[in-house]
Amino acid sequence: MTTEDTLLTSRDGRVGRIVLNRPRALNALNLDMVRAMTKVLNEWRDDPHVHAVVISGTGERAFCAGGDVINLREGQMSGDRTEVEAFFSEEYALNLMIATYPKPYIALIDGICMGGGIGVSVYGPYRVTTEHASFGMPETAIGFFPDIGGTYFMPRMPGEIGMYLGLTGLRIFGADAIHCGFGTHYTLREDLPALSAALAMEGPAALARFNRTLPAYSLAPHLGDIDHCFSAATVPEMVQRLEKLEADWAKAALKAMRSVSPSAMCWTVEALRRGADMTLPQALDAEFLLTRTTMAHPDFVEGVRSLVVDKDRNPKWLPPRIEDVDPATIAAMFP
Repeated sequence: MTTEDTLLTSRDGRVGRIVLNRPRALNALNLDMVRAMTKVLNEWRDDPHVHAVVISGTGERAFCAGGDVINLREGQMSGDRTEVEAFFSEEYALNLMIATYPKPYIALIDGICMGGGIGVSVYGPYRVTTEHASFGMPETAIGFFPDIGGTYFMPRMPGEIGMYLGLTGLRIFGADAIHCGFGTHYTLREDLPALSAALAMEGPAALARFNRTLPAYSLAPHLGDIDHCFSAATVPEMVQRLEKLEADWAKAALKAMRSVSPSAMCWTVEALRRGADMTLPQALDAEFLLTRTTMAHPDFVEGVRSLVVDKDRNPKWLPPRIEDVDPATIAAMFP
């Protein structure tokens, strides 16, 4: 086994194993981890002893809670974006590598999976999800947008689920994540050790044996209303439609949308709708450019401060109200 502390890699039977190993940081990705993953995937690509790749996270709290946004904020504030640009360009290249990898790539997802964690799992053909898994793209809460190809895969989710999740940042849990497209297989946390061992002996063939019957989709009764609300042309119109509903899910969505960055929701709508007509490489290229303009907006530095640094959850957004966001300012952020 080789180790760089934050990433553990090994060959085990028929598979190569990658373990994200920052449990105190909920296995959040940093540049060293991205580089180590890229290196080992390149090594295993032509290794005849590695028939498949299995990725998991240390501990039960998280598979991967996303990227290390504190470091990104510091780079933005210092004015030296060298490491920021390197992180995004190399992370996005890793996402594309996973999407085009020639060998089966299997993610074992237990606990929190957000942002960059989705980026290192969703592009593989096999995403095993437990009852304790929770998926989310909470970037609007830090004044950012759903990146790592989120502008590509979220518009391709059924109906307007991608827009709903992308704007609100709300999480989706367990079997629901499979219904909406984050996962492909459902198993229980207690079965993960046996499944992991079986993968080393049998490869992806072991997945069918551990795949449980999928519970019902909890959002199914609300899909029509979700599509109606989140297909509106603008964020203020979405809010108006949600306000007419009495359902708990609509109230939760409104509460979330009134707490996240108004500007981030507006540029997220534009990014998701543009991404619907892009290939994955095109979407990643567009996202890379968008990181520069969105991070330069004061809501990014303020959002990370509020949510991750000071943790007071009291951000001062500019502007503070959804209705005050200037559409021309948002349009100018896109080429």
